[in-house]
Amino acid sequence: MIHAMVVCAAWFWSMSPLGPADVSWPNWRGPNRDGSSLVDNLPLNWSNDANIRWRVELPAWAGSSPVLWRDRVFLTSPSARGDDEPEGEIGRNFRRRAVSIEGPGGARILLMCIAASNGKLLWQQELDRRNKLFGKHNMASPSPVTDGSRVWALTGTGVLSCFEMAGRPVWSFDLQEKYGEFGLYWGYASSPLLFEDRIFVQVLHGATTKNPSYVVAFDKGSGKVLWRQDRKTGARQECTDAYTTPTIVRADGRNELIVSGADFITAHDPATGNELWRCGGLNPEGAGNYRICGSPVAAGGLVIATSREKPVLAVKPGGQSDVTDSRVAWRYTGRKGPDVPSAALSGERLYMLHDDGFITCLEARSGSVLWGPERIEGGPYSASPLVAAGRVYCTNENGVTTVLADGPQFKSLAINRLDGGYTLSSLAVGDRCLLLRTAKYLYCIGEPRSR
Repeated sequence: MIHAMVVCAAWFWSMSPLGPADVSWPNWRGPNRDGSSLVDNLPLNWSNDANIRWRVELPAWAGSSPVLWRDRVFLTSPSARGDDEPEGEIGRNFRRRAVSIEGPGGARILLMCIAASNGKLLWQQELDRRNKLFGKHNMASPSPVTDGSRVWALTGTGVLSCFEMAGRPVWSFDLQEKYGEFGLYWGYASSPLLFEDRIFVQVLHGATTKNPSYVVAFDKGSGKVLWRQDRKTGARQECTDAYTTPTIVRADGRNELIVSGADFITAHDPATGNELWRCGGLNPEGAGNYRICGSPVAAGGLVIATSREKPVLAVKPGGQSDVTDSRVAWRYTGRKGPDVPSAALSGERLYMLHDDGFITCLEARSGSVLWGPERIEGGPYSASPLVAAGRVYCTNENGVTTVLADGPQFKSLAINRLDGGYTLSSLAVGDRCLLLRTAKYLYCIGEPRSR
């Protein structure tokens, strides 16, 4: 059941848009699902007191990233703890280095709609009441997705909900209630994928459950389950778990739904869920702890998937059955490959950020190293890099963003520090601005608009 609290009705909204009508960042990793943007005139420098258009205090910390459609920003968050607000549960509690995680936040998980012009809260909806702390994240890690008509939000507890842009609930579906409890060692964190008329959700787990892994497709308008496909692999122990988000690639006249994790990359028919091909090799040594966090990207006619630092595989889509020995275009097995952050694409260049603060640039088609690994501001890093406006933006868990030149040579341009709050979220792009979530605030970073 959806518990609704509409804070402001739609007709009271400020209609001053963040930018032109075509500016949107509709899902995690942006419109291309690869961490890239064509928006120019983004800020290079900022601080707590400079180039902050607005900031809004958030109820609690979380790992989900903001998404944007014209004048509206959507974000999930636990509720604030208080005298009349119970705290979320403690699952696998792990304090990340010097960062203090002050519990899971409140028990409720919220979807917030924020005015892009000034940071005002327009409305919020309650998604679930089962927030829980797993390691370095809580149950508000999946990012929402929108098409400008509706918005869909998924919680780490498996509740997928659909709302109109004005906040009216449309439908809701509880994955755990229907298909069994999640069994990921560090909790569920994949984001939903919107493609054409469907919402796709993957559940790759097995470390703490016997329930099968699967991919499921919903009709975006009605919430009807169109298909559910079990995803079987020979992965064992923690390798069964994946925190990735699927993507779409077009090859040989067909669309392919790409899922990475549990030792394999698989491609599925978006219409039926049937497996088209699979590629092994993400865990070549057969280790028991190769859970995968970084999401796959489509680049230069290839599907590029990361693992636990190495290898990184580039696979030619369009195949059939097992393509492990026939369609791997290149493998990267060098030092400091990515673990938690997903790779970002800039045309022919692929940027890979290691958790400890090392970045490497590859030629996407060949896998050749253009430069790196180069040391930047110290980690840890969980947020994925952003490539936009001729720059590469990398934000660490202390809210420090290093800005590099997007190019064939390594060049550091700026280091920007904010409030030092626990920062897991990836940057989102608006018109001449960036949206960045820290533990306490959502920032709109950019030169103030003239009045």
